[in-house]
Amino acid sequence: MLNLLLDITTSTVDWSRAQFALTAIYHWLFVPLTLGLAVIMGIAETCYYRTGKAFWKEVARFWQLLFGINFAMGVATGIILEFEFGTNWSNYSWMVGDVFGAPLAIEGILAFFMESTFVAVMFFGWKKVSRGFHLASTWLTGLGATISAWWILVANSWMQYPIGQRFNPDTMRFEMTSFTDVAFSPFAIDKFCHTVTSSWIIGAAFTVAVSGWFLIKHRNQALAKESIKIGAMVGLCASLLAVFTGDNSAYMVSKTQPMKLAAMEALYNGGNDQSLTAVAWVAPFKQPDYEKRAEPPLRISIPNALSILATRTPHGLVPGVNDIIKGYKRDNGTRELSLQEKIASGKKAIMALKKYRQLTQGKQFTRATLPKEARIQRDILTNNIQNFGYGYIKDVHELVPFIPVNFWCFRLMVGIGTLAILFFLVTLWLVYKKDISRIKWLHVAAIVMLPLAYIASESGWIVAEMGRQPWAIQDMLPVGVAVSDIPSSNISITFFIFLFLFTTMLAVEISIMCKQIAKYRMPETVN
Repeated sequence: MLNLLLDITTSTVDWSRAQFALTAIYHWLFVPLTLGLAVIMGIAETCYYRTGKAFWKEVARFWQLLFGINFAMGVATGIILEFEFGTNWSNYSWMVGDVFGAPLAIEGILAFFMESTFVAVMFFGWKKVSRGFHLASTWLTGLGATISAWWILVANSWMQYPIGQRFNPDTMRFEMTSFTDVAFSPFAIDKFCHTVTSSWIIGAAFTVAVSGWFLIKHRNQALAKESIKIGAMVGLCASLLAVFTGDNSAYMVSKTQPMKLAAMEALYNGGNDQSLTAVAWVAPFKQPDYEKRAEPPLRISIPNALSILATRTPHGLVPGVNDIIKGYKRDNGTRELSLQEKIASGKKAIMALKKYRQLTQGKQFTRATLPKEARIQRDILTNNIQNFGYGYIKDVHELVPFIPVNFWCFRLMVGIGTLAILFFLVTLWLVYKKDISRIKWLHVAAIVMLPLAYIASESGWIVAEMGRQPWAIQDMLPVGVAVSDIPSSNISITFFIFLFLFTTMLAVEISIMCKQIAKYRMPETVN
């Protein structure tokens, strides 16, 4: 009903999505390094607290310096990202602000102020507070950043799995019914755990890469060797944890977003005993003809693995794209509606809402005084509200995400993640068994691993967001209804302004980081 009075064009939707994607991708270049370096510098300062050696104090201060540079850049992009909900997605903010705004408010009031407070003590309190208090400040800075990530991910998870809320037809807004359900939904917990562990991998890869560069240049070798030990241990633990948390996330996706899982797997026709695709040929720039193909060509798969991943049983049912379009029978005997039936249900809900609003005309009624016809329309709305968003969909094929992006990004994430396990395992073995200052190939591999880790991290987010299209809120609000009613030209202009600003900020950060790393010399008195 929202866009019946609006003049929202396709270009407005596309530019709004492009601008938000641009901001989110740039922002995510800074966030995982902040979360990852928080662990590295915390471990280094813990070593200083336990040993009292000035060497570890210098190690901690070096990584804290790089953390601070990255932290400042992340704050700037994060603020712009939140403002875009009001500028480009005002219909979304108006409809779900009562629910979506709560975790964002808590993030700003609690987590951001917490990390901002303790980061000051961490940087300027070395000679002003005790060693124990300073150590606590360092860990609390990292904890604040992690709590901040928690509330942001709670908000994002609610968009993917909207629970703990109800729609109020009198106010035309979603209202929170259970803060606990929103804050601690299983989707949010799995997403948080997987996101944070993947961020630790970024921090570990960065630490090992910088240390590898020091060894290539024959400088700060004691710092480099000890930092590689810390980085490799954190990286290996985080990589193994990411496998576990990723498996849980995939299981939640199969339960709540089956179309996303089908797109990730290029699974056109599902069924029981489904195998997991290892590799297949999916053309990268063209949506496959999933209605006519049984499966992508040149497919190599692992028998029954997808059923195990999605249902926890080797013979479980995993629906494909065509099954979801046509409707299918679940393992428990119940039937999932076809997309055409959901569209019909959604249209019924929208019409019921429209008639209800006309009958009540903004007047206040109690349940007892509500006119009979209005009560009937409200009941129709309530019975079909779960498919409300489908009423705005014109063609069932709009509900199929762009399969090539999801398929290949998922494989990039998993493939590089597997490589990371091998890399950190080999690095950890070599650092304790060999003189790594002489192993040149390891130094180069460490530097190469850093951009690969970033590619895996960004690929994971692309799958998470592209896989749920066309939804702003899963099943409830399509992106075409969520955007602001503003000219696309305004958005396109700011898109290129942001592109220039963010690219400049990234270039500045990389320049400052490289200069600080290049000029750093550990004092000889602490070696």
